[in-house]
Amino acid sequence: MTARYGITIPFDGVPMLDQESWIKQLADLGYTDFWSAESGGNDGFTPLVLAAQWAPHARVGTAIIPAYTRGAGTLASCVSSLAEAAPGRAVIGIGSSSNVIVERWNGIPFEKPYQRVRDTVRFLKSALAGDKITEDYETFSVKGYRLGRLPAEPPKVMIAALRKGMLGLAGRESEGAILNWLTAEDMKTVAPYVHAGGEDRELVARLFVVPTANRELAHNIGRRAIAAYLNVPVYAAFHEWLGRGDELGKMWELWKAGDRAGALEAIPASLVDELIINGPPEACREHVQRYVDNGLHTPVLAVLPSDVDIREVSKALAPAA
Repeated sequence: MTARYGITIPFDGVPMLDQESWIKQLADLGYTDFWSAESGGNDGFTPLVLAAQWAPHARVGTAIIPAYTRGAGTLASCVSSLAEAAPGRAVIGIGSSSNVIVERWNGIPFEKPYQRVRDTVRFLKSALAGDKITEDYETFSVKGYRLGRLPAEPPKVMIAALRKGMLGLAGRESEGAILNWLTAEDMKTVAPYVHAGGEDRELVARLFVVPTANRELAHNIGRRAIAAYLNVPVYAAFHEWLGRGDELGKMWELWKAGDRAGALEAIPASLVDELIINGPPEACREHVQRYVDNGLHTPVLAVLPSDVDIREVSKALAPAA
């Protein structure tokens, strides 16, 4: 599989329309991919439409679009638009997201996440094939829908996955898995479930990076990020499945009790160093390579704000640096 190297956009602290020269420069430095997320900031499609024009040879992808927060027809329209803006270069990552985003922020019941993702992917594949769809899926129904504007080149569809059920679904019913919040060593655990559906399935992972030599700062930033995510039920269950119940049990206990400061302190420093890539840029690149050596095809850096200029460190982290 072609070696790929991605970064998350849009960048924090800079207006989206002011990022054109930055994205062009990063493409010249060897970033092959620009990926977006969709939670509490920008939507997942608009930054990619812009990047697809500014870096006309780069691949663009969503990591991820929640399966719940758009109706089936509206989602298909958004997907088609991105595929048309980036012909042959678009990847659509679909996932369940979390109860926080789906239920608390959007008022949509977070029910049957496995089935909802499966049904959404099946619907999208039919819609992008030009089918007229009348179907009672397990989690939603569609009556007489046909996508009115088919992209000339359908996008690649992938599934965000954590534990073995969704990892297996990604391998069977999509073109690969989008991973999140795992260590380089964890790649060896998750990859076989995806590749059971085909050795050609691509593995993409968002990797959180704090490229600073200030270790104390990196650990403080990393602990806050870990606490924010790994107390969400889907991520807590993922790390229990990975065997970290003892390692993270104290943090979960203190967080539930309302002791936020204590919960942060309870996160082992060794785990921060495994989950949050940190240190000087050259050390960060070496850490990314460990993921690749363990089977990752496409690392997607998510640079967390620290004491360094994000634009400069994104350049320093580039393959051509």
